[in-house]
Amino acid sequence: MTLLALRNLFRDRVRLIVTLTGIVFAIVLIAIQMGLLLGFVQTISGVVDNSAVDIWISARGVPFLEHGAQFPARTVHRAAATPGVLAAENYVLRIVNWKRTDGANLPALMIGFDPASGLGKPWSVVAGRLESLNAADSIFIDRLYQEKLGITEIGQTVEINGRRARVVGFTEGIRSFTTSPYIFTSVQNAMKYLRLPDSETFYILVKTQPGADPQTVKADLAGRLRNLDVYTTQEFARRTQRYWLLTTGAGFTVLLAAVMGLIVGIVVVSQTIYASTVDHIREYGTLKAIGASNRYLYSVIVKQAGISAIIGYAIGMAISYAIVYVTRNGGAAILVPWQMVATMLVLTLTMCVCASLVSIRKVTTIDPAMVFK
Repeated sequence: MTLLALRNLFRDRVRLIVTLTGIVFAIVLIAIQMGLLLGFVQTISGVVDNSAVDIWISARGVPFLEHGAQFPARTVHRAAATPGVLAAENYVLRIVNWKRTDGANLPALMIGFDPASGLGKPWSVVAGRLESLNAADSIFIDRLYQEKLGITEIGQTVEINGRRARVVGFTEGIRSFTTSPYIFTSVQNAMKYLRLPDSETFYILVKTQPGADPQTVKADLAGRLRNLDVYTTQEFARRTQRYWLLTTGAGFTVLLAAVMGLIVGIVVVSQTIYASTVDHIREYGTLKAIGASNRYLYSVIVKQAGISAIIGYAIGMAISYAIVYVTRNGGAAILVPWQMVATMLVLTLTMCVCASLVSIRKVTTIDPAMVFK
């Protein structure tokens, strides 16, 4: 049965190539569109997800990370005194004006954290030491944005909000989903660049004690800090993701593209497999003429679809990974985790087998006499 399915597939190589091309196109389309969606979602909440803390405290009604509002920095002491809290630190995130050495200006997102505690620190440092950020006017930038920011090496100086800044280290792969790159520095430096008093902050990051329940600590903090919002890290990350995905044009466009990619991919595969099956209608008529049962024909058709799916899947995923590799340093992240790889295999097999089942009814109603016409 399997041998017959293979012979049917490879006898007409032109038809096989057409079939595989349709499957490969669908797989690459779905994988890249879904990978862009996953990359977009991860980039949106990357700073929150990688903050290495359990709880975020913000001003009331902050809809997403980049829209933080000021509140008294002394609140951090009340947060630190809450049962179950191991550490609490002020955290700053605000847009600043970056002036390149050639005089060009562009917006950037400055993040101020405490290098001593490391809460909210950059999670992918490839050059320099975090301790260097304690020095005045020192900053880290990401290598993805070196060219955009006009930086070629450690030690270069630029202007941020009219104040001197010196690059003392690089991160790698910390993308911003907007056009504004992230800049990391200490809280003290950040407040100077923003020309704000040290008595203000934008967030408080909380690390709970080992064994403490973050939800319990969150409820206790919310009771103590009634004029502020308290979220677990997961809750604040999802809040930020929902805002950009569901209430902005950018998020809706990416989401719609992923859904359309999935629909188009399914349609392409279904049409391809159906056409391939119908093109072999006379061969199936021959099998019926020599006594093959409908069950036997079902098995041959389904196996053909399965073999086509596996070959097309292998080629499609190889191409998808090549695209991911080529675009790894681009502005948009494309993520293809192993969970997607496994899901794509199941999806491809399901699409191909279901498409073949649609054509089975046509095959089982064949009049064997057609072979002799």
